[in-house]
Amino acid sequence: MGVAAAAAEPVQRGPGAVIRRLLAVLLPLLLGVAARAQDQPLVAALSRTDIEVTTGFTGASLVVFGSTEQPIGPGGDEVIIVARGPTRPVVVRRKVAVAGLVWVNGPSARFAGVPGYYVLAGTRPAWQILPEEQRQRHALGLDALPLASTGARSPAFRRALLELERDSGLWIEDSAPIEIAGSRLFFVRLPLPAEVPTGDYRVEVLLVRSRQIIAREDLLFRVDRVGTADRIATVAQVQPLLYGLACIAVAALAGWLGSVLFRRG
Repeated sequence: MGVAAAAAEPVQRGPGAVIRRLLAVLLPLLLGVAARAQDQPLVAALSRTDIEVTTGFTGASLVVFGSTEQPIGPGGDEVIIVARGPTRPVVVRRKVAVAGLVWVNGPSARFAGVPGYYVLAGTRPAWQILPEEQRQRHALGLDALPLASTGARSPAFRRALLELERDSGLWIEDSAPIEIAGSRLFFVRLPLPAEVPTGDYRVEVLLVRSRQIIAREDLLFRVDRVGTADRIATVAQVQPLLYGLACIAVAALAGWLGSVLFRRG
């Protein structure tokens, strides 16, 4: 084939091309995991265990991959992967209009132990793989998260929390199925958006056979701020007054420089 003809060929894009590239990168790792899994029902690992957040961080991803002893698929084994991030309290408030002119804070609900990150994926949706009692017990699904709250008791506050977290990209359920290579190798990509919180993360890989969890792997990774981002975050947390004054000073300086440039223009 000539150079001109080769140059005219379209570049392969789309999900298929991405999967092929992932397989090319992960194949040596998957084969190593498969060798370890010969005497174990489930073996899993992460493509990386440290995520560094810098000032220019726009998001990242990591891959969960592994192998099973028996074939995966309809009539065989199933795999569920759930990733959870550090927890924190969240307050959901309802805005109330006063005299039709001003909006003020109204009733609120405070949720304790809310995961800052939650991603669920499976070879099929968890509700199709497990009995409902087990799915609820293992908190597999956004509707199964144990979101206990104090304050206002209306279910609307829980729905609002779910909507906010889904819109942020930090809570994801079954957006893409786990990919299967061959019959016993599996992998899935976990997206980490720019707003991902720092801290320790836990990934559970569950092997399901005949609607029962028969094996599991617990994997850990950590998200840390580094460089300038870490120093800024440390100052903001340890010395909030100094951080606030510095922000005001920077804003004032930027405004003054802008006015000078506009006057010269």
